[in-house]
Amino acid sequence: MSRPESKKTDANFDLARREFAKLAMGGAALLSTPGAGSATMRPIPPGIKIGTSAGPATEENMLYLKQLGVTWVSLGARPETATAEGFIKMREQWEAGGFKVYNIGSGVGPSGSLHNMPEVTLNLPGRDQKIEEYLNYIRYLGKAGIPYSTYAHMGNGIWRSGREVLPRGYSGATLDLSSPNAHGNWAGKTYSEPLSHGRVFSKEEIWENYTYFIKKVVPVAEEAGVRIGIHPDDPPQPMLAGVPRCIFSNFEGYKRAIEIANSPNIGVCLCCGSWLEGGKMTGKDPVEMIKYFGGMKKLFKIHFRNVSASLPHFTETMIDDGYYDMSKVMKALVEVKFEGIVIPDHVPGLGSNPATEVRGRGGAGRGSGEFRPNPALAYLLGCMHSMLIAARGNQKEA
Repeated sequence: MSRPESKKTDANFDLARREFAKLAMGGAALLSTPGAGSATMRPIPPGIKIGTSAGPATEENMLYLKQLGVTWVSLGARPETATAEGFIKMREQWEAGGFKVYNIGSGVGPSGSLHNMPEVTLNLPGRDQKIEEYLNYIRYLGKAGIPYSTYAHMGNGIWRSGREVLPRGYSGATLDLSSPNAHGNWAGKTYSEPLSHGRVFSKEEIWENYTYFIKKVVPVAEEAGVRIGIHPDDPPQPMLAGVPRCIFSNFEGYKRAIEIANSPNIGVCLCCGSWLEGGKMTGKDPVEMIKYFGGMKKLFKIHFRNVSASLPHFTETMIDDGYYDMSKVMKALVEVKFEGIVIPDHVPGLGSNPATEVRGRGGAGRGSGEFRPNPALAYLLGCMHSMLIAARGNQKEA
């Protein structure tokens, strides 16, 4: 999840750099909100950063991403690299290639995934161990100079029922809640109806568990100078297999959750695709979310994704082929002076037969271990760069 600037936007970036010193010097004033205490956040340059999930730091991959106009990258962690030293090495590898690292997300620790942790969301055995591992993960990011990380709070994974071929002939992941194949998945575990964890949990339990978690996270994130953006539930269905999705599935839930955290370091990673899956159930559309949380400087990252329809049945699409006009999202980001990263997400299959395609997610595609340029990524980044140029042009004309 991470970072931009094409050659066509270099001029805007150069102008914005003049304000970078102001950003750093004014950081203390910006962060002196009630409850923030001695909170700090690692400075990032102003301006929208169009980037991507980057994959391995190979020469071929870096060249391909440069050709696509990417300078900011979002990285994933592996158990063997999830240390301060490992993160420093990752950052230095990408910086040596001319890139900047915005995010190392989807955390991992000695016990496995630190993202979508049922132990934390549902207060299962091992909760405090998971929380301590997550706090160490944030500390490592701070020591490595990484300004941001995404966190997701789902108790029974991301739900899908398979893949479907869209009318244009490419394939995307789908969820049909009426399908017997609908199930949740995360970190090698599968969840299904009627009860993923043996019983029905109450909304009150989910809120209590989130509060317990975030109150431990806040002081560590503030000390480390790391921003944490919380990802929407995917999908934002109110209840799945006995687990309420009552916090990060709707605007009011997000608003309350951010208020409970009461920290400038805790904000939103707005996955537009996940949000659009919920349709009217979310209470606000993506533009309204951007204007509210972006106006509060609580919006840290955008997953630029579209879907064919809202629940109960959707398929992930190319950004220009879904039910929502994604150019409105880019326009809103420009209007609120968003300074985080915007990345393609859940990249659909493109440029091959859906029956035989080998897919790579995020950065340059990989098949059988070798480098494979990802045509869908190139298409999506081209659309995003064009939308950003148009949005900036429209703002100047207004």
